[in-house]
Parts: sequence; C-alpha cells; structure tokens
Amino acid sequence: MQKKINGIFNRCFWLHLTGIVFVALGFIGIVLPVMPTTIFFILALACFTRSSPRFANWLLNHPKFGYSLQQWQKYQVVPPKGKWGAGIGMSLGFLILLLNQPPVWVLVIVAVTELAVLAYILRKPSYPPLSGPA
Repeated sequence: MQKKINGIFNRCFWLHLTGIVFVALGFIGIVLPVMPTTIFFILALACFTRSSPRFANWLLNHPKFGYSLQQWQKYQVVPPKGKWGAGIGMSLGFLILLLNQPPVWVLVIVAVTELAVLAYILRKPSYPPLSGPA
C-alpha cells in the first residue's frame, strides 16, 4: 500500500500540481494589474514540459499568450512591451510599499530583488534572432 501511495506522489505529480498553481496565478494576474502574469505562465510551461505534454501544448498554442511563450521557449525573448510592463509594475509596487512605511530591511530586500529581476529581464533579447536558433 505504501509503495502505491509513493507512486502517486512522484516528481511528475508535483510538477503537474505546481504548473496548475502557476496557471491559476497567471490568470489572477490577468485580472489584477499589480500582479505579474507572464512569469507565472513561463513557470507553468517549465513544469508542464517535464510533466504533461498535453498542458504544455495547450499553453504554447493558447491564442492569448501562446506566441509569447513560444518565443520565450525558443529564444528566451522578452518583448519591449513586457520589459516596460515589468519595470513599471515593479516601480508602482515599490512605491505602494514605500507609502505603507515598512521596516527598512523589507525595503532593502524588495529593492535588491526587484533590481536583480529587472537586470535579468533587461539582459534578455527583445526580439528573436533573424536567422533562427543557433
């Protein structure tokens, strides 16, 4: 009986469950402008690529965000609109945090994290290469 339970809760199960949670967070991000969307779909795609090809294909062929996910998966492209959105969203979130007067250590941790994420995003190409993947 124990072996059967362990078989159910294997790595694939957890990746699938995590992917579903990320998709849910992505849809919440569509409704709430202060919450990111694309990163959750990218994380869901990473989970589903390893656990459920059916759900990975659903994400990659979705009419709303499929193209962006395809570009990310093939070339790690973050379009200029996404870079601007991330920068503006993080700035607004940080300003709201400042208005709530949190402890200094919270401001430092959030600022360092947001700067690291922004640096990562800005390092990614804005458009796919003209000649295709190398």
